[in-house]
Amino acid sequence: MNTADQALVKKMNKILILEQIIDNAPISRAKLSEITGLNKSTVSSQVSSLLQKEMIYETGRGESSGGRRPVMLKFNRKAGYAIGADIGTNYIIIVLTDLEGEIIEHYERELDEKDIEATERTLFELIDHAVKKMPDSHYGLTGIGVCVPGLVDNDQNVVFTPNKPIHTLQLKRLLEERYNVPIFIENEANAGAIGEREYGDAGDLKHAIFVSINTGIGLGILMNGKLFRGVHGFSGEAGHMSIDINGPLCRCGNKGCWELYASERAVFSSYLSHGNAPLHQIVKALADSRDQKMLETFETFGFYIGVGLVNIIKTLNPETIILRNTMIESYPLIVDVIKKTISSRSKKEALTDCRLTVSSLGRTASSLGASYIVIERFLERFMNEQF
Repeated sequence: MNTADQALVKKMNKILILEQIIDNAPISRAKLSEITGLNKSTVSSQVSSLLQKEMIYETGRGESSGGRRPVMLKFNRKAGYAIGADIGTNYIIIVLTDLEGEIIEHYERELDEKDIEATERTLFELIDHAVKKMPDSHYGLTGIGVCVPGLVDNDQNVVFTPNKPIHTLQLKRLLEERYNVPIFIENEANAGAIGEREYGDAGDLKHAIFVSINTGIGLGILMNGKLFRGVHGFSGEAGHMSIDINGPLCRCGNKGCWELYASERAVFSSYLSHGNAPLHQIVKALADSRDQKMLETFETFGFYIGVGLVNIIKTLNPETIILRNTMIESYPLIVDVIKKTISSRSKKEALTDCRLTVSSLGRTASSLGASYIVIERFLERFMNEQF
């Protein structure tokens, strides 16, 4: 075996061992040898290397199976940290996580929809806060993931964000210059789907749709557990499918788009005149008082969401649909209306047991997904011996 082949074998062994430690910790060297089929000396050598590079650590002794109690190994989730940023039309959410996605710091800020300069300033301000709060670690800040509500191509360029001109910011370049770490840009709904797949409570997501409903509507599509992006990376823009061919003109250039009827902006905009409080506070106060008009608005919201989801179900035949919207998560009435609408427009046989659920991660789903992208790429670089 030549030197190149030996190096490749060592690399593959390291990947195999680290993956097993991540998935099965705490785990002993003997158990690693048993699971991987590698001999004990190979396991011992690779474990020593991983310990030296601080990617794993020894936790103490486990249960004995007859001999000496084995020393157990765990993945060092504090070897480095990641930042995930969700830039919405009227908000920014920042999370600082360890390498297992545990949130260390979490910041949210409401934004003016039209003030793009304030968006840039706030993004830097909150990331700076997160960096200052980051604990000391061997690898430090491993990267920053950013997601936005709009078209992001396969080269991570923000091509178009119809509800706010985030695309006018050179996000990747600005962040790379300021923080000198790897930067990853993704669509907000795609990041949400990744967040739910990795950290959510919806179970094993093989064929699933993450539906993000805010100022607009976007889909993150999982097929066979992997994100489906389309040929240019623009899949999931379902908010801009027509549900009324003679409807009003949308900012995207189409007419009668789904999000013109079913987004928060479309359904709840009339309540913004009730005062200076955030929309969700206004809605909660009226809902808690059982205001009849608000209950009717919930019915309208659920109906139009359901109308669009019928098209999604019939087109993609998902096993699971996860809804991400604060109002839907807060008021079960809306979910009931959505389910009723879907059922009334589909034969029972056509629904094929599609499961409708709400996001368990809530407002942090997309920022956690963006953070996971950073972690995944960091581990890939580590496996390729770039550290």
